[in-house]
Formats: sequence, C-alpha cells, structure tokens
Amino acid sequence: MLSDISIANLGVIVSATAELSGGLTVLTGETGAGKTMVVTGLRLLTGGRADASRVRSGSDKASVEGHFDVSQLSDTARAELAERAQAADVETDENGEYIAARTVSGTGRSRAFLGGRGVPAATLQDFTSPLLTIHGQNDQLRLLAPEQQLAALDRFDPAIAPLAQTYRTAYTGWRSLARDLAERTRSRRELAQEVDRLNFAIGEIDAVSPEPGEDSEVLEQIRRLQDVDGLREAATTALTSIDGPEALGGYSDEEPASTLIGRAAEALGSSGDSALTALGAELTDVTSRLSTVTGELGSYLADLAVDPGQLDSLLHRQQELKSLTRKYAADADGVIAWRAKAAKRLAKIDTSSEALEALTTQVAEAEKSVRSAAKKLSKARRSAAERLAASVTEELRGLAMPKARLEVAVTPAEPGPHGADEVELLLAPNDATEARAIATTASGGELSRVMLALEVILSAGTRGATLVFDEVDAGVGGRAAVEIGRRLARLATDNQVIVVTHLPQVAAYADTHLHVAKNVGDETVTSGVITLTDEQRVEELARMLAGLDDTETGRAHAAELFERARSEVSGYRS
Repeated sequence: MLSDISIANLGVIVSATAELSGGLTVLTGETGAGKTMVVTGLRLLTGGRADASRVRSGSDKASVEGHFDVSQLSDTARAELAERAQAADVETDENGEYIAARTVSGTGRSRAFLGGRGVPAATLQDFTSPLLTIHGQNDQLRLLAPEQQLAALDRFDPAIAPLAQTYRTAYTGWRSLARDLAERTRSRRELAQEVDRLNFAIGEIDAVSPEPGEDSEVLEQIRRLQDVDGLREAATTALTSIDGPEALGGYSDEEPASTLIGRAAEALGSSGDSALTALGAELTDVTSRLSTVTGELGSYLADLAVDPGQLDSLLHRQQELKSLTRKYAADADGVIAWRAKAAKRLAKIDTSSEALEALTTQVAEAEKSVRSAAKKLSKARRSAAERLAASVTEELRGLAMPKARLEVAVTPAEPGPHGADEVELLLAPNDATEARAIATTASGGELSRVMLALEVILSAGTRGATLVFDEVDAGVGGRAAVEIGRRLARLATDNQVIVVTHLPQVAAYADTHLHVAKNVGDETVTSGVITLTDEQRVEELARMLAGLDDTETGRAHAAELFERARSEVSGYRS
C-alpha cells in the first residue's frame, strides 16, 4: 500500500504531499488542475519513461517520492518482496516502509532511488511492479494486444502458472536442440572441413611433440654449442688459476691460488693473535668456497659437448619447433595450449550420420515433450477461459451492460514461447449476437468497463496491492457510473484503489477524497492536493454535478448521493 506521495515541480504542481489510506481514494479536480501529473508521478515510481517536458518551466528538475507499506501483503508476497529488496541491497526505513523516488532533469536525464540508494530505473520497476499497478487509457489499448489477453487468462487461474513454467522449460530445451540440429545439418560440409583441419594440425603437433619450455632450452643449448671453444677456454683458465695446471693433468712451477690462500690461512691461524686468527678463519672459508667453484667448473667442462653432430641435431629440432610456433602460437607452451583447445573443439564436432540421427531423435523426443506440456496447458486455459468469461460477463451486466457477453476464445496454434494457444477476448452486445474481438467492437466506455471487470475478477485473490485507475470511467455516465463506483469500492476491500475521476457517482464511494486545486495567476498556474472533509466532499460532488455547488438543490442531491454511497461502502467493509 502506498502510504504517502510527494511531488515537486512536475507540470503545474510546484509542491504537493498527500497522505494515502487504504480502501478507495478518489482524485478529482477541474480540467488542467494537475490530476494527470499525480498519475505521471506514480508512473515514474514504477520505472516509467521520464519525459523532460513534464518538468515545470523554470525548474531544474522534477521529483516524486512514495512510501510503500507492505504489512498488508500476504506472507508469500512479502517474502518475495524481501528477496527482491535483498538482491537490490535495499532496507526499510524506521517505519518498516520502502521508500521509492525518482527525479527527472530538464535535460531529460532521470535518476531512480530505492531505500535511499541510487538504482537503475529497471530495478525500481521490478521492485514496485507487484506493489503498484496503473490502469489508464494507454493500458486499455494494451489490453487489445493478444499477448496481454493471454497474460490476463493465465493470471486468472493460479493452476496455470506451474503448467506454463513446465512448458517454457520444455520449449527452451526443444528449441536449443533444434537449433543445434539445423546448424549441424546446414554446416555439415564446413564442419567436416574444420574436422580435417583440426586433425591435420593435431597430427602435425603430435609429430613434433613439443615439451613445455623446450624452445627456450634448445636455443640456450645451441648458443652454448656455437661458442663451445670460448666457453671451454674461459672455464679452463679459471680452473687452472685456482688449482693449477695439475687440476687438468698438467705441470707448472708456479703455485696455484688455492695453495697460496691455504698457506696464508695457516700462517694467520697459528699467529696466536686473535685478530689475525679471525682473518685466517675467513681465508679458510674462502678456500672452502674455491673448492666448490672448482668442482662445478670441472663438471661444466666435462659436460661440454664434443660431438659435432649434436649442434646439427639441435638446429634441426629448433626448425621443427619454429614450424609450429609460426602457425599456432608464439612459443612451445602456446602450441601445447592450442593443441588442447583444438582437441576439445574436435570432440564436440560430430558430423557423422549416426550423430545426426541421434540428435534428430532427441529433437523429436523434445518436441513430443513440448506438445505434451502444451496439451496440458491448453486444457487448463480452456477450462479457465470458460470460468473467466462467465465471471467477467456477470461483472459487465452489473456495470450497466445488462445483455453483454464476454467470451475468451482459446484456439490452437503452433508451439511458441508462451504455449500453443492464441487467446482473444470477444464481446457480444447480447446473447443473440455473435461475439467479436473487443479491438473492433468495443467503444471507449465499453473497453473501460471490460478492463475494470477484468481487474475486479483478477484482483480477487490479491491483498495489500495498490491499483490506480486513471479516467477508467471515460465515456460512462448515469447508472453505469454508479456501478463502476460500487465495483471500485468492492475492489478496495482488500486492496488500496486510487481513482482519477470526473464522475460524482464514482467519487461518492471513496473512503478518502483528494482534490487537486488550481490557482491561475497573472504569469503562472500552480496546483496543490488537499484532503477533503465530509462537508467539502459534498460541495465537490455538487460542483461535479454539472456545477451545481452554488445551489441548494445541487448540494442536497450531492448529500443524498454521498450518504447512500457511504451506507453501501459500510456494508462492504463490515
């Protein structure tokens, strides 16, 4: 339920705040007073399109804010709303209400807010759509669309929802398999060529069989072999300088570095002086390090290749690896990764007749499941169509269409996203006349009553929602207007109903009467929203009765209408 709404700089409304209550609330006022702007503000709260032309002239932006009290919703609806709030990271205020807001700048940019946080308009729409439903003249036109008529039928019977979900799941799976089969059949030649290319590439890579990092290792070995003489000379010079030519089986009168350092360490160690002894210990450590270096130099010299053919073998291997890196990746690791990806792709491609036959069988079985689910869904819809037609017909006959008959035609169609049915609402003026599509036979007033009757029936199971009707009584008068007022009051027993009306017969049934007052100045026109007292309501009803507010007869007529409607409403609420 919408507990209050605040509007600023929207059309002729400079600033207005209205506290809303449960039951039926009517909004009246002279033409151009700003009633439409109130509905526009409500549409903005539902994520509706932002229109910069609605921003009041001279203002930077328009804004609207609403507080939603969800305490009257069913436990299921409240739990679902809590999940949406959690997903949007939105919390209630200190009163346990959700705050929704929207701003529209003069440049056309808009911002949406939920629980004080900025959110996309789509998030605001998703959150408020279960809470606030608006019916206006444009919504009546949408009712003419086949998909909207189908949605109305599905909404009527709760048993349809699980059947529709089962059908959608089956339909999605069937279409996915069918697309796969069509793609394989259409591209069989191209896929076969791709299989040949992948097989060739994988075979080429497997023939070389690269190892991870092998190209870098081969390059290092080639460089070493190409400079083997210089490397051997450098290692030999270093080794003989440390351990003397004897390390390589030679002879020299000069003592090697290791001998000289060892002698120095011995001399210092036997000096008896602590400082020299410490230095001697360091030289001993140097001697140990030199021993390690000479050992590694010896191993290095032993490992240097002496086979002239090894370089040619490595150069050949390098060329094999380069042939792969030129085609598939920048290095050996990349080639290995490409091969793995190609093998994975190859495993998914199967253009054999056996594979296509197996897939064809899967498609046929999936289609069978779809048609089975569609049959159950259609049966439920046909059953619901009869009951919906009977219920709406009864409502229409109570809305001053005493002989009208609504039919809900459910005809077979090819399976689609929403089933294998086409649904159409048909209207007949009497039992002797053939029912025809409401798009071609219903007048504006009749269409308004059909929509109201549908909403009365479809909202029977809801509680705590806010339903807004904008000029739903257009083209209606007299007895029909009284019946519309009664239906709206009855609908407001378990829901909050807000109605913009110009008919006193409808306004008289309201629990709360809001009046949009217009003030025309020399340069500007402004409007505000006030809640009328009972006395003010009678005066407003008299004004709406063809401007009879300044006559005793008019006021008496308005008072009678008001008291009679109030008595009836008391009966609905008891």
